[in-house]
Amino acid sequence: MTTRIGVVTFPGTLDDRDSLRAVRIAGAEPVSLWHRDKDLKQVDAVVLAGGFSYGDYLRAGAISRFSPVMETIIDQAKAGMPVLGICNGFQVLTEAHLLPGAMLRNNHLHFICRDQRLRVETDKTAWTADYTAGQEIQIPLKNMDGRYVADERTLDMLEAEGRVAFRYLARGEAADGYGNPNGSLRDIAGITNEAGNVVGLMPHPEHAVEPLVGTGRTDGLGFFTSILKKLVNA
Repeated sequence: MTTRIGVVTFPGTLDDRDSLRAVRIAGAEPVSLWHRDKDLKQVDAVVLAGGFSYGDYLRAGAISRFSPVMETIIDQAKAGMPVLGICNGFQVLTEAHLLPGAMLRNNHLHFICRDQRLRVETDKTAWTADYTAGQEIQIPLKNMDGRYVADERTLDMLEAEGRVAFRYLARGEAADGYGNPNGSLRDIAGITNEAGNVVGLMPHPEHAVEPLVGTGRTDGLGFFTSILKKLVNA
C-alpha cells in the first residue's frame, strides 16, 4: 500500500507545493489538505507547510491553529500520527500546544533569507531517523518570526529529555560564519514532542531535496525519507 502524506494549505501558505513535491520525490503519495476540511483523507502523516498564514495577524500561526483541519490533526497527533511543522507550521504547532514554547520576532527585527547550517541533535524522531545525531546539514531559512523562546524550566526539560531536534551552529563552528540567525534561545532551530512523532523547525527542508535546484544540496530530503521508512516499517 502506498504511503500517503498530507500537506495542509492555509490562506497565506506559500510552500505547500514545494512540500508536496518533496513528498513525491521521497517516494510517498502527496495529498493536498485544505484548512477548512476536517477530513484528512486517510493520510498516514501530515506536513504543515511554511508561509504566512492569515498574514501572521495577531501572532504567527495564531489564527490557523483554530482552522477545522487542526481539530483533527491535534487529535491524531496525540494518538501518534506523525506531524511535521515547517516554519509557519512550527508556529502553528506551538500555538496548538502540540509543541512547547513560542515564536517571536527575530531579535534584529528583519526578515532573513539565507542558507542555514544546522546540527541534527537527535535521530530518535519519526522525521529524523535517516540522519545521525551530530550530523551537520545545510538547508534554506526564511522567516520574520523565527526566534524560539520558552521559560528556563521548559528549556531545561527539552534538553534533559533529548527533545531539541536541531540547533543552529554556534558562531565559530559553521564554516560559512553563520550562527544563530534570529536570537532563538539556546540556538534551538527545532524541537520534538515527547513521543517523537511531532517535530517543528524553522528552516525549510523541502527546499533542499533536488540537486538541480538552489544550492544543489539535498540535505533536506532526509526528513521525507525518514517518515517514509518509519511508516513502511511500522
